[in-house]
Parts: sequence; C-alpha cells; structure tokens
Amino acid sequence: MAILKQVGNRLVREYDREKLWIEPWGENGLRVRATKNFKMEEENWALLESESNAQITIDGQNALVINGKITAQVLDNGKILFYRDGKTLLLEEYLRTEAAYGGFNSLLKVDARELRPILGGDYQLAMRFESNRKEKLFGMGQYQQDILNLKGSTLELAQRNSQASVPFVLSDQGYGFLWNNPAIGRVTFGTNVTEWSSLSTKQLDYWITAGDTPAEIMHSYSQVTGLPPMMPEYAMGFWQCKLRYRTQEELLEVAREYHRRGIPLSVLVIDYFHWPNQGTWDFDRKYWPDPKGMVAELKEMGIELMVSIWPTVDANCENYQEMLEQGLLVGTDRGVRTQMQFLGNETFYDATNPEARAYVWNKVKNHYYDLGIRTYWLDVAEPEYSVYDFDLYRYAIGSNLQVGNIYPALYAKGFYDGLVSAGETKPLNLLRCAWAGSQRYGALVWSGDIHSSFESMRDQFAAGLNMAVAGIPWWTTDIGGFNGGYPDDPAFRELLIRWFEYGTFCPVMRLHGYRLPYEDPMSNEVGGGMCDSGAPNEIWSFGEKAYPILKEHIELRERLRPYIRRLMKDAHEKGTPPMRPMFYDYPEDKNCWDVEDAYMFGPNLLIAPVMYAGMKQRDVYLPEGSEWIEVSTGKHWDGGSTAAVSLSLDHIPVFTNSESMLSVFRKG
Repeated sequence: MAILKQVGNRLVREYDREKLWIEPWGENGLRVRATKNFKMEEENWALLESESNAQITIDGQNALVINGKITAQVLDNGKILFYRDGKTLLLEEYLRTEAAYGGFNSLLKVDARELRPILGGDYQLAMRFESNRKEKLFGMGQYQQDILNLKGSTLELAQRNSQASVPFVLSDQGYGFLWNNPAIGRVTFGTNVTEWSSLSTKQLDYWITAGDTPAEIMHSYSQVTGLPPMMPEYAMGFWQCKLRYRTQEELLEVAREYHRRGIPLSVLVIDYFHWPNQGTWDFDRKYWPDPKGMVAELKEMGIELMVSIWPTVDANCENYQEMLEQGLLVGTDRGVRTQMQFLGNETFYDATNPEARAYVWNKVKNHYYDLGIRTYWLDVAEPEYSVYDFDLYRYAIGSNLQVGNIYPALYAKGFYDGLVSAGETKPLNLLRCAWAGSQRYGALVWSGDIHSSFESMRDQFAAGLNMAVAGIPWWTTDIGGFNGGYPDDPAFRELLIRWFEYGTFCPVMRLHGYRLPYEDPMSNEVGGGMCDSGAPNEIWSFGEKAYPILKEHIELRERLRPYIRRLMKDAHEKGTPPMRPMFYDYPEDKNCWDVEDAYMFGPNLLIAPVMYAGMKQRDVYLPEGSEWIEVSTGKHWDGGSTAAVSLSLDHIPVFTNSESMLSVFRKG
C-alpha cells in the first residue's frame, strides 16, 4: 500500500521508490513533482515562490487537493486526474498497468509517470496524459511552422536559431499547463496520447492551472512565472536596423537622414562585429572612434542606441584565458573546446554561472553603459552551437541535456540584474530565444534569422501568437525577413510592404535584414572590418512606390503610442499580451478558436495581415459580441459575420470595435 500524508501544505504520496508531491502554487494552480531519488530537488526553475493554501483530503488510498478552481484527485493506483471547480474533467494521466492494488488494469504495462534509469546517470522521463481528440492547444513558444492550433503536433523541447521552446500550453478545455523542466526533450500532442519527455533529468516537475477564460488562465500563469517590466517609452516607436552598419559615420548618416526627412525614429541598432574580437564586449575604435559623442548626437535627435552582444568568446580574445581559468565558459564533455566557428574559434560564456554573468556585465558596463547605452541586443541566445549535439555541452548547473533550455532566460537575467543594479527601472533587451520566465527579465524576443518570403511571414504570424500565449508578451520579427531580398526586386518590395504593415501592429516595430547584394568586408584583419554587410535597408531603399507607404505606417505607429502604452501597462500589471489570438478576447465565440490568419492587437483592434503575394481580396471573420468598423472605409459590420475586403498595397485590413480609435487612422 502507498503512504499518503499531508506535510504542511503539500500532499505527499510514497510507493516503492517514487515520491510524489502535489501542492498549491499561485492562484488556481497546482505544482506536481515526482522522483525516484532519495530526495526531491528544490529548484523552482521557471516558477517564483508561492504561498498559496490548499484544501487536502485523504481517504485511505485516495486523496483530493483543491486550490481555488483546480482540483487534483489521486486514485489508489497513483493515477492523477484534474478538474475545474471539482466537476469538469480537464486532464487525466494515461495509465495502462496491471495494478496490484485496484484501479485500471492493463497488460500493456505503461506507466503515466515513467522515470527510467539511465545506466550510470539519472533518469529518462516520460509523462503521459489521456488525449481529448477535439481539444485545441496553443502556446509552446515559436516554431518555424504556420500552425497555430498545436493539436496533433510533435515539438522538440530544445533551443535553436529561430526556435524558442517555451513549454506552456493553453487548452480550449479550460486549463494551462507548464512543463517546468529545462531538459532537452519532446512533446507530442497526439490524438491517442499526450506525452512529454526529457532525455535526462532528476525528476518530474509541472504546473497546471484552471480558469474560465484564456485571460484568467494566462493571468494565473504570469503570476507564478513573473510579469515583464513596463516597456520604456522609446521602445514603442519604430526601430531601424540592418546587417550591418560598419562605421560610426555610416550609422550617424542614417540617423541624420531620418531626422532630415522628419521621420520619427525611436531606436537605431549597431549589429555584430563592431568589436575588436568576440568576447571583448567593446567598440573597435578604428571604426567607432567616439562612441560617447555618437550616443550624445543620437539622443539629441531623440534616438536610442542599441548594440549587439554575443555570448561567444574567441580563443584569441584578450579575455579568453582569464575566463577559462575562472571557470566562466561552457564546458565540452568530448573533443575540442570550440563550440562555434564564426570568423574564428569560439566558446560560449556560461550564463548559468552567476560569476560569469557578473563578469560579462562588468565589461559591458565599462564599455557601453557608461557611455550612455542602455539597451542591448543579446544575440545568439540559444546558444547557437555550430553542432546541436545537445549531449556534448555542460554548464555550471548541470549538463546541457538536463538544463540547456534555461540558458536564454539566464542570459537575459544577467543583463537585467546589471541594468537594475545600475539604476534602470525599465530594463529591456532584445533576445533571439527565451524560456518560461524570460519575460520577468525584460526580454524582448524576436523570431531569429528567418527567410525573406511570404511562406516565412506566415510562419512568423503563428510564432508570434503562440509566443504570446506562452507568456512572452514582448515579441517582434525582422520586417521583410532576415535572409535575402533584393531592394530593387518588385516581388521583394511587395513582401517588404506587407510585412511592414503587419509589423506596425506588433509589440515592437523593427526593420532588419541581410539584404542582397552583399558588400565585401573592409578589412581581412581581426576586428570590426572583417565582416561583410548587406545592401541598404532603410525605408527609402525600396523605391518611390514603397516609401510613402512605409513612412505613413511609421507615423501611424506614432499616433498609436497612447494605445500601445496602455497595452504595455496591461502586460506589466497583468501579463496580458499586446497581440493575441482572437479567442483571448472572444472566448465564447467558437469560431474565434479556429481563426489562424487574423488577431487582436489589444482589445480594440483586429488585424488581418496580407500574407500571400498578389492577393486582391481576403475574408476577415469578425467576432460576435461587438460591432466592427473597417478603419480604411468607415464601413460598419455586425459581429459574427465575415467581411470580404478588397485589398490595395497601401494598407492591410484593420477593424475596430471602438469609434474613438478611428481618429488615430486619419492622416494629418
């Protein structure tokens, strides 16, 4: 017989070598942990500390744990079932065993909670749940696919360039589920079974919440994983970037041109290889002779400067030997220490090591922050190993197989802690990857080095909304795509315009890309001149037809600032994502759960991007519960109807449920 007992505010079940803990965690939430080790690990990973109370009832070999709207029922065979309000079954474990002490019998001998020992190591983990075939699932971060509803999908739980595994999923059945384990693994949302797995771990750890609406579920999730800071005012406008501005004068001339044309520019970005070498975290003064004066001139024009930071340390860098001696670099279990090759042989700094985070921030503070630079582009944040052999690398807190997915969150934490210690109250940094909880460290995530195509744009559409559902409210993408695109090509100009129009209604509006044809490096010597550059990528680079459209959308973004400010306040105070699927605001309208080509930007704007070349008309579903106004024509539409909208190149379909919003869209 199993031992069931209440220990403080926790239900504990022990049978054979398994220890199972179920305890309240946040509002309407339960945390579940299980291990076959002698002692349960106490690391909270994505979760913040919680002091919630639960009602625990033990009846022989059965037990109930109730926290607000969620109830866990533990049967005599150890199977767990979860209910909303004690009545509606949300999720139940998939158990197929020949139970010797009651419950569901099966000769398949498949456990719900399987901790299979690895010879000489810890455990390979599988967690199985019964599948509801009609269920719709959203979240999980960003994957390069145009799928919004993830039911039927298999997803790798690993970080790669343009892939961010943020393992929180929201169900239309009324629950949210966080896989609170940073190990490399996989999840399958099958029609026959849902299975989460980790290749190497010490224990099972997940969190589940119940709610009546997606907003309530996501609010509970944000409370236990953290809220983002208030977005700084400068970040709400238009960002200009390209790969890459090579010199101080080139960058300043771009800023001056925007200023001469009277085009509002909020952020201007210096991309990689402005440094003497990877791991110096400093300007190469040959090409950037007066960074303090450069920052001052930009600030006079109302422009914030962002600089690129890489976590790579070149073997020939001045800091490499010191960091190696102090144990501040990621380890390699087999073979040579080189972990990335990009114009050199590089190793990553170990962001899981607090001493390494402090070391890097100290360099950044001395070389950038003290010159007036307050925001950083934390690139290669996965980190981007040249070879994604996840079992090869080792961090201060464990092997990459067991903890690797948390790297981008701790990379963000190092700069967040540094900025806060320097007195910043609204820290923001741009990262190429995230994990659950990254938002509390001021992480603005973008979708990586994606291709310049309409197909890629459709992938980003799904990625951005699933990132929002996964709890990352600050998200952006490279407008126009990163890889490719000739500025003189009419087909690319159409793509750029459509992406720019969509980007106007993203949490951050940022133009970036590696345009063709490429420009040769200025030098073959190690330093800021050794890397090539792309073709021009400013809004006047794409022809006379595109320019007024792009300019008008930047001005529209400026007129939207008061509205965007309110959205960012809601994100900061409640975890509400600025951009979200339509079901977030209209959960009672069943049609909204099926819409995968339009979204809400805050509560009052419905955005329907144009994501196919040459499109002349598109249908837009308008949710029940509101009357809708097409902002370009002023035409009124009933909720629950589908609008057939004729398309022109100068705008995308936008609808509002608020008369007061119409003035924002009027020019002049």
